[in-house]
Amino acid sequence: MTIPSPATADRHTAHRLSTAVAGGAQGPGDLRALTTVVLGALADGAVARGGPLPAGGPDAVTERVLAVCAPLLPEQGVGAETALYGLVRAVAEGAADPADPACVAHLHCPPLAVAVAADLAASALNPSMDSWDQAPAAAVIEERTTAALAALVYPGMAAPDALITSGGTESNLVALLLARERARSAGARSLRVLCGTNAHHSIARAAWILGLPAPVTVECRAGRMLPSALDRALHDTDGLPALVVATAGTTDEGLIDPLPELARVAAAHGAELHVDAAYGGPLLFSDRLAARLHGIESAVSVTFDLHKLGWQPVAAGVLAVADAGTLQPLSLTADYLNADDDTEAGMPDLLGRSIRTSRRPDALKIAATLRALGRDGIGALVEHCVDTAAQLARRIDADPGLRRRPGDIGISTVLFRPTAADALPAEDGDAHVAGIRRRLMLDGRAVLGRAVAEDADGTPRLWLKATLLHPRTQSAELDVLLKSVAESASANGPAVVGRAAPTRTDGGPR
Repeated sequence: MTIPSPATADRHTAHRLSTAVAGGAQGPGDLRALTTVVLGALADGAVARGGPLPAGGPDAVTERVLAVCAPLLPEQGVGAETALYGLVRAVAEGAADPADPACVAHLHCPPLAVAVAADLAASALNPSMDSWDQAPAAAVIEERTTAALAALVYPGMAAPDALITSGGTESNLVALLLARERARSAGARSLRVLCGTNAHHSIARAAWILGLPAPVTVECRAGRMLPSALDRALHDTDGLPALVVATAGTTDEGLIDPLPELARVAAAHGAELHVDAAYGGPLLFSDRLAARLHGIESAVSVTFDLHKLGWQPVAAGVLAVADAGTLQPLSLTADYLNADDDTEAGMPDLLGRSIRTSRRPDALKIAATLRALGRDGIGALVEHCVDTAAQLARRIDADPGLRRRPGDIGISTVLFRPTAADALPAEDGDAHVAGIRRRLMLDGRAVLGRAVAEDADGTPRLWLKATLLHPRTQSAELDVLLKSVAESASANGPAVVGRAAPTRTDGGPR
């Protein structure tokens, strides 16, 4: 796609498009013209990239980006079309594209087109979800969306509710905040948080932000929290109310804690349960897979993200609670946003629906997806990803050059490594695995993650990690991925290998 330069373009049109607003009666027409430019740039950038990641590494990416945005703040603007095409094409060419079946490193999903289209409308209309007079219709959409998601987590409960958040980190922070406030209202001086060694780092960070004691870490075995270890830990909570945080979908392996057993142990000690199901929560859309989360309904609150196994553009986090009344501590009054007389007159109060003030109408893209696909349709996509991971595991098991981490695979995550790495001393074997991953990235052929996890003999080893989140991945594409790993393993040289840097074993960033 060729975009005219400012020297040859119609300067009047260029100026009008550069200063046009997206809303109003004329906005959609101007937005259509610019969206055409963006779509062309996305297509051209993807063709230039030619794979899941740009080849050449950080220096090459930086050079290509700077070539189109230097200077970023010129004395005279280049016009909307030229600026958009150059920047979007550079970002597309330099993207790690989760829509490519070989981009499987992280909990980073390819968003559905219907969700992206709805997100465009949200950006164009720009409602801010902190007061009804800024978002009249969007407030209704959010209310109905959160009600539907709360009912998914807590079917049959009298008054469940849910908040839209920026993701698992914010959801976990709010969950701990609400638990702290319940403890305080009961006269306790603080709250004791207990979580597995497999817990996401946001739990410890939330405790730090909220001024709570550092969480008690509970022993895990084979990546899952041990109920017996939790029972022992709950015997010594310094007399404080306790909140147990279980994980349904660990970052490194996609494993689910034994929720029913943990719920029973917590209840026996009078402790509350929060479940971080940022990864695993969408299993509830599937009738076949929902049983994996049996026991989640015992939690006072549940985190889950739809920008992971839900195919939404970031951000699309959710915090569901069993009782809407537990959200009351978030309520506050700011006269310019939710004056008492306005609320009494029937204006919905949105300020207590988040710890943020200005926030996007992220519920719109979620609502569009729920309406478009229904529970069955979304459940089928979840099942596809889970089944695809099982297919990949079988292919690895049948390949003499590869081996999988012993035990069950996680939700849609598979850990594996070349068998050649096992013939090397432990440190060199891990360095070999790390080097394979880096070579694939530098060549732009595949984006695999890395995770440290125990082997069958209990020794921590470095594994390649494939997190399958593409709703359309086919079997042949898995073969291409494994072939790339094999070729990289045979070509892996010392300049790329280096030494394997220390890897987090506490869940790491999502």
